[in-house]
Amino acid sequence: MEVGLTGVEGYVGLPLVAGFKSSSTRVIMQIGGSGFKISAKDLVRLLRECPVLERSLQQCSQSMALQSTQVAACNRLHDVNQRLARWLLMSQDRVGGDVVGLTQEFLAHMLGTRRASVTVAAGVLQKAGLIGYTRGQVTINDRAGLESATCECYASINRQSKLWQNESA
Repeated sequence: MEVGLTGVEGYVGLPLVAGFKSSSTRVIMQIGGSGFKISAKDLVRLLRECPVLERSLQQCSQSMALQSTQVAACNRLHDVNQRLARWLLMSQDRVGGDVVGLTQEFLAHMLGTRRASVTVAAGVLQKAGLIGYTRGQVTINDRAGLESATCECYASINRQSKLWQNESA
């Protein structure tokens, strides 16, 4: 089950910033893209040499923790249609385009539900004209409508993310 998303605004490697050498969590790259990679040893050295980087990564970590908390509550309180809308919006925010390459099976995994539930939820959003779905690709057709279809969790996560980005700028 998904507990947080990161893209160009974030990083993975929170345990290193917190002083740990390993993590019990798993990171999955869901959508193709590019990124930068640094060895754990080099990151730890850079954190000692650059307190501004360390502070920025700590702030990002706090933002991810708040996101994870909100997502956990969302997964418990809101229906699959609302959660799918939130997840698609959060994904679009990070990929920067209208097309998000995801299969229904992967979406089911991320939402912690059955594939059949995702099929129904995607059908509802598609019938409303908010998204288009073809094998492995979701196209956001009406972002404002999709924002209306999600729960308040998306706005809360988005507001917190913007606050973090403004503070670290």
